[in-house]
Amino acid sequence: MKRLFIAAGLLTAWFTASAQQGTDSSAYKKQQVSQTDIQVLFSFYTQDGNHSAVTGGTGTENLQVFATDVSITHQRDARNTFTVGAGIDMITSASTDNIDFVRSSASREDNRFHLNGGYSRQLNKPDIRVRINSGISLESDYLSVPLGVSAEHDNADHTRQWSVGLQCYFDDLRWGRFDPDYYHPETLVYPSELRDTAWFDIYRRQSYNVNMALYQVVNQRIQFAVFPEVVYQKGLLSTPFHRVYFTTQKSPRVENLPRERWKFPIGLQLNLFAGRNMIIRSYYRFYHDNFGITGHTFQLEVPVKADPQLTIAPLFRFYTQTGAKYFKPYKEHSLQELYYTSDYDLSRFNSYKAGITARYALFQPMFRHYSFREIGMRYAYYKRSDRLSAHTISLFLDFKHSKA
Repeated sequence: MKRLFIAAGLLTAWFTASAQQGTDSSAYKKQQVSQTDIQVLFSFYTQDGNHSAVTGGTGTENLQVFATDVSITHQRDARNTFTVGAGIDMITSASTDNIDFVRSSASREDNRFHLNGGYSRQLNKPDIRVRINSGISLESDYLSVPLGVSAEHDNADHTRQWSVGLQCYFDDLRWGRFDPDYYHPETLVYPSELRDTAWFDIYRRQSYNVNMALYQVVNQRIQFAVFPEVVYQKGLLSTPFHRVYFTTQKSPRVENLPRERWKFPIGLQLNLFAGRNMIIRSYYRFYHDNFGITGHTFQLEVPVKADPQLTIAPLFRFYTQTGAKYFKPYKEHSLQELYYTSDYDLSRFNSYKAGITARYALFQPMFRHYSFREIGMRYAYYKRSDRLSAHTISLFLDFKHSKA
C-alpha cells in the first residue's frame, strides 16, 4: 500500500505598531501582535494499474484515498512560533484486499490518523531560528513516530538563507491496533497461504534523514536553491504481505529485501521572474541508492497572476529511474536469489505528472479578529510506463486570526 502523507505548510508573519509617549518625548513603543494561521486541506486520490505487489507483480492496484488535514500555526511574538497539525485518511484498496483473496474483507479498508506538533524560536544571535518537531502516524498495520530538529540562518539583507535538519522516523509494522479483538500491535501481516511460517524475526524500521538547503537571490529576477540530502534506513524494509513468485516453484514466498538502505538525493531549483505577472519555477532532482536505483526528476511550474487576486499555475513533471537489482516481474525470480521483490515501485519506469492549480486571495474579514485569506484548488494526472495511472484533486482553505 502506498504511504500517502500530505504535509501542511508553515506560514509566519509579524506586525508592529507604535505610539508616541508623552508630549516631550520622541520615544516609540512597539506593540507585538499574536497571529494564528489555520489551513485546511481536503483531497481525493484514486489510482489503478495491473502490477500489484500484493499478488506478486500482477493484478489490480486499485486504490482510493480521502484525506482531510488541518494545520494551525500560532506566532505568539517575533521569537516564538508553535505549530500543530492533524488529519485522517480513509483508504479503500482492492490491492490489499487480495492479502487473503476474500473480496470485501477487512484488509480492503483502512484508516490513517496522524498528529504532529512543532516549536521554533528566534535566538538572541541575529537571524538564526531553531525548530523541533514530533508526532505520530497510525494505521492498523503501521505506527510511525517522527522526531526532528533543524536550524536556519538568514543573512542581513535576506538574500541568502541556509538550513540544516535531522528528521528521524521510528516505525512498528505489526498489525492489530484497530482490530476489536486486540487493539494493540499483535503480529506482522503475511499473505493468507503463507502464515504457517514466521518469515521475519524483526518488525521495526528506523529512518534517518539529514537534509540541507541553500537559497540564494542572484538579482531581482533570479533565485536559485540547492537541496542535498542523505537518508539511512535499517530494519524491516520488506513489506510482509507482498508475494513473490518463482520460475521453478508454484507457491510464492514473502518479499525479502536487505535490512539497510542508503539514499542520496540532491535537488536544484531555479526561479525566474518573467515580467510582473509570471514566475517560471524549474526544478531538477538526482537520486541514487544502494539498491541500484538511479532516478532523475524534471519539473516546471509557471504561476501566472491573472489579476491581483487570482493566480493560475500549470505544472508538468517528468521522472525516470533504473530498476533495483532485486526486482524481477511475476515468476521470473530464481530460488537461489537471496533478496527478491516484484514491487513495480522498484522497477525501471518513466512517469509524468501534469496538473493545474488555481489560488484566489480573498482577504475577507469574517469575525472580529478572523479573516478568510485564500482558497485554492488543484487537479493533477499521473501516468507511469507500467500502466499505473492516478488522479488527484485538492481543495485548500487558509484562515488567519490576529490579536494584539
